[in-house]
Amino acid sequence: MVFPGAYAWSNFTILALGVWAVAQRDSIDAISMFLGGLVVTIFLDIIHISIFYPRTSVSDTERFSAGMAIVSALLKPVSCCFVYQMHRERGAFLGPSQDHSAYQTIDSPEAPADLESRAHVPQGY
Repeated sequence: MVFPGAYAWSNFTILALGVWAVAQRDSIDAISMFLGGLVVTIFLDIIHISIFYPRTSVSDTERFSAGMAIVSALLKPVSCCFVYQMHRERGAFLGPSQDHSAYQTIDSPEAPADLESRAHVPQGY
């Protein structure tokens, strides 16, 4: 292989995250980490290929290894599109969370439903 160990470690880590994301069909965390990792490895692959591409007397094995790394880097954006579609199907989206919990700010005029059902007991502060 032409590229250093960091190239292999980053891609094998993403492979492991991909297996986890496929195995855990209901986990949004798994697919989110896989999508984020794919995006990061696109940039890392570009850096590895541009820095460590052999420029002098390359053997057939090194040329094949570099060619497969380039093909992998070109196909990763397509993989990102498919993984993003899976991400959306699992009910996740990119952006700030819109989770509505029982927490309310001080400015909120309404009380949560579970607090209205209880008797009002004054608390000493």
